[in-house]
Amino acid sequence: MKNLNFKNALIYAIFSFILILPIFGFQIKGSGLEIHIKSDWILVFKIVLFIFILQLFRSYWILPKNRILNKIRQILPLSFIKKKNHYLLIFIFLTAVIWPFFVNRSAIDIAIITLIYVTLGISLNIVVGFAGLLNLGFVGFYAIGAYTYAILSYWFSWTFWEALPFSGLISAFFSLLLGFPILRLRGDYLAIVTLGFAEIIRLLLTNLDQYTLGPDGISNLSKPGILHNEANKFFSSDILITWISNSQNMMIYLYLTVLFLSSITIFISNRLVKIPIGRAWEALREDEIACCSLGINPVSTKLYAFVSAALFAGLGGAFFAARQGAVSPESFTFLESTMILSIVVLGGMGSQIGVILAAIFLTIIPEIAREFSEYRLLIFGLLMVLAMISFPQGLFPSNRPHIDLDK
Repeated sequence: MKNLNFKNALIYAIFSFILILPIFGFQIKGSGLEIHIKSDWILVFKIVLFIFILQLFRSYWILPKNRILNKIRQILPLSFIKKKNHYLLIFIFLTAVIWPFFVNRSAIDIAIITLIYVTLGISLNIVVGFAGLLNLGFVGFYAIGAYTYAILSYWFSWTFWEALPFSGLISAFFSLLLGFPILRLRGDYLAIVTLGFAEIIRLLLTNLDQYTLGPDGISNLSKPGILHNEANKFFSSDILITWISNSQNMMIYLYLTVLFLSSITIFISNRLVKIPIGRAWEALREDEIACCSLGINPVSTKLYAFVSAALFAGLGGAFFAARQGAVSPESFTFLESTMILSIVVLGGMGSQIGVILAAIFLTIIPEIAREFSEYRLLIFGLLMVLAMISFPQGLFPSNRPHIDLDK
């Protein structure tokens, strides 16, 4: 009984009661003029009691939790992946390619959304995880890429593959314009400026209605085609077009397309970390003053990270617009930025494997909780809080080189 902490458990229970009471304790029911407040005190009591017991016996489950996590890390093939076991990587990729042919359409749709978030998470990981720059406005570059494709497709009838590189380049160009004046800032100041940038982009997309069609957005966008719908030397375009005309096959094609984009993003970002600029990002993350003393230009180094991340975010945005067939400013709110940042933080900053697993976890959990649609954000928030309390460095933190000075 010595390990039981009644004081902390009681404090957690009281704060939980204060936070949960307005949500579950007083629910407005009815329609029209007949509106009344319904109280669900039993549910409030169950949640508060669960949190109280969880905190009361925290010392008993925190150590087994660490042992279980270590066992999971030993069982999962993460160490083989980190050692660049090419055969295992090839097997995982081929499994991902074959998988959609054996599942239903809804599973493929969830996988497409997951891979979009994998692309965005890996991109933001370059800025936040590798370079150590807190960017709260990453969704702005995502929006620029989506609207670049939407404008080129709607007004100029460009195909997806023609507009895709331009979406990435335009996002990178805007990150270059933003980076020069703001990358002398650090910490919270940089985060606030990037947050303002994302809001400015969203407002511009809403107000430039003669190009973006305002708050209604742009619709009737073309889906990705097969090599511009032209014949090539391996296949007949008529056969391929007939194949993707089926809705199930079209979903498989979209899945394979985003799998290709996410794989390219993972591969290039992994290579960037190994070259000198990647080492400079990691050094800058640890100590900017020391980097300056070594002759590293912090502004240009940060700018490389900003531009690289924005390029991949623009590609992800273009695919998002093509997959949806429509795009509007409401798709790029601050909530979307927090979702992408949560993936990076939960997975472990600087850990590509962690970001991939966190993207899968944070995409599938809301889909499972879809029947509790009124409380999806609440469940998402509670899971994030519990995850950060249990794993403060993320699910799979990156192994950074260090020297133990105590020995």
